[in-house]
Amino acid sequence: MSRPPLPPATELTAVSADGSRIHVEVYGAEDRPAVVLAHGWTCSIRFWAAQTAELAAGHRVIVYDQRGHGRTPLPGRDGYGTGALADDLEAVLSAALKPGERAVVAGHSMGGMTIMAASARPVFRRHVAATLLCSTGSSRLVAESLVLPLRAGRTRTRLTRLVLGARAPLGPVTPLSRRILRYGTMGPASAPEMVMECARIVHACPRASRVAWSHVLGELDLDRDVRELRVPTAVLVGTADRLTPPVQARALAAALPDCVGLTELAGVGHMTPVEAPDAVTARIRELVATCLSARPSPATGPGAATRTKEDPA
Repeated sequence: MSRPPLPPATELTAVSADGSRIHVEVYGAEDRPAVVLAHGWTCSIRFWAAQTAELAAGHRVIVYDQRGHGRTPLPGRDGYGTGALADDLEAVLSAALKPGERAVVAGHSMGGMTIMAASARPVFRRHVAATLLCSTGSSRLVAESLVLPLRAGRTRTRLTRLVLGARAPLGPVTPLSRRILRYGTMGPASAPEMVMECARIVHACPRASRVAWSHVLGELDLDRDVRELRVPTAVLVGTADRLTPPVQARALAAALPDCVGLTELAGVGHMTPVEAPDAVTARIRELVATCLSARPSPATGPGAATRTKEDPA
């Protein structure tokens, strides 16, 4: 499916609580419903290219580079942590949205963790109407990862931590590195052009950022924050996700105060916005239609998620 051409972007700089300058791009008309997209570990604004292109005609799409990714500089030594991610999201919302304006916020992987970390923040609660948690989890990421084909236990957890936190430079994209990336992060049927796009994005992430954030994610515990996420929230995961497997998504759906659905995409890996762009975009559109363009439905209570199985888009 060919993407519509992107309109020119408006570029902003959001200043976070510690002074970090966050690169923000805004697409679409000012009077359209706002959608904010937060990418994951080792990615960048480019990761949301399909969603940005499809949504920009009828929405105002706000995308930003997480600290240490894309065009947002590396923070100082103490600038890594879930609190910093929440600070940055609050800064983006304050810089890009008008007073009183609300948005649908979608987060992939670490972007979803950013949403959870910010769930109780005042700026987040003022500006966020609904959220999409896409290929993400709130805790036990290393213990439940399926990247290594070993029995669950201490050995697999220890080795997974070493692999994800490896300090070796990724170097240029090669056929071997594409095969490794595809195995670890994408579904077995991923098209070669999708694998190449993800490889280019991941290999562009600075090594210092990749390693520092791997340590943060390795110790992640946002279980309490999930219960503070009181806006309508959809959860989406690929059944072939090795990094944040479906067990993570099901736990989120059960813990959320207002889960409006759990979607499991058959055969799709961790890189859902790239692997299944139409499915991810459709879920964002649905949240806009129900939570921004119409009155939101009342909370359905913990564990009220509905689970659907879909073929990859």
